[in-house]
Amino acid sequence: MAAAKVGGIVANNTYRADFIYENLQIQNNIIHQSYKHDVKKLMFLGSTCIYPKNAPQPMPEDCLLTDTLEYTNEPYAIAKIAGIKMCESYNLQHGTNYISVMPTNLYGPNDNFDLEKSHVLPALIRKIHLGKALEENNWDAIRADLNKFSIEGINGNASEDEILNILEKYGIKKQFNIQHSTFNISIEIWGSGKPRREFLWSHDMADACVFLMENRNFEDTYDPDAKEIRNTHINIGTGVDVSIKELAETIKKIVGYRGQLIFNTEKPDGTMIKLTDPSKLNALGWKHSVELEEGIETVYRWYLENEVK
Repeated sequence: MAAAKVGGIVANNTYRADFIYENLQIQNNIIHQSYKHDVKKLMFLGSTCIYPKNAPQPMPEDCLLTDTLEYTNEPYAIAKIAGIKMCESYNLQHGTNYISVMPTNLYGPNDNFDLEKSHVLPALIRKIHLGKALEENNWDAIRADLNKFSIEGINGNASEDEILNILEKYGIKKQFNIQHSTFNISIEIWGSGKPRREFLWSHDMADACVFLMENRNFEDTYDPDAKEIRNTHINIGTGVDVSIKELAETIKKIVGYRGQLIFNTEKPDGTMIKLTDPSKLNALGWKHSVELEEGIETVYRWYLENEVK
């Protein structure tokens, strides 16, 4: 059960009522009707935003509901927490077999590469790819990219000036260096580059879900000797994070871009660290198989070879 109303910081903060109402409606209907119609097994997907804003790092399942949530996505987080507790409660009262999992940040084929809406990893892949093409004066590659997926309506048929203007708006800049009579290419990245993020290959996420559905049950998610059964959900992650600066440098190396990466410290950093503790999942018999650099290389090849949806 992956259905949810989702969005970024602005959407979560602006449409607070929509996010809590619609997600509760989805969950309540599906979980309750699964019970009514004798569904044998169900997996509920949540998000690591369920954890407190100042959760210990890495974040274990047991830190749920121990402190205040991040304000901007509190309604969404509360809905997801309610889904976890609903699964737990139906299991305990009705003997159902519902499992809740909380994935970390995902990336992979068919990711969202829209520079207006994408998350940091696919956005950096596309920006650095365009930066490399600009660096090499490869207008065929730039126009092909914009024909795959336009930026604010600007596609590969636009003039060079129009394309340069829209690229600059999104931090991909071409500036003339008078001293050396050459063009300098730079890519602007929001924030200091110091925040750390964890990334999981999407196929690993799918594999973890299939493994749990085929091999583990609700009774495997808690201590049978516990007086109170709580926090039966399972983190799905790698337990490894990188700084945004390290991520950008890795993508730069893979893409082959030689220009500058400029970190705009006037822009917000967001939460400095959000790392999951996957030890519970590891103990249940599953561990991720794709490391970050390998995954980035694979998804970049996919991006070059496929139409972006």
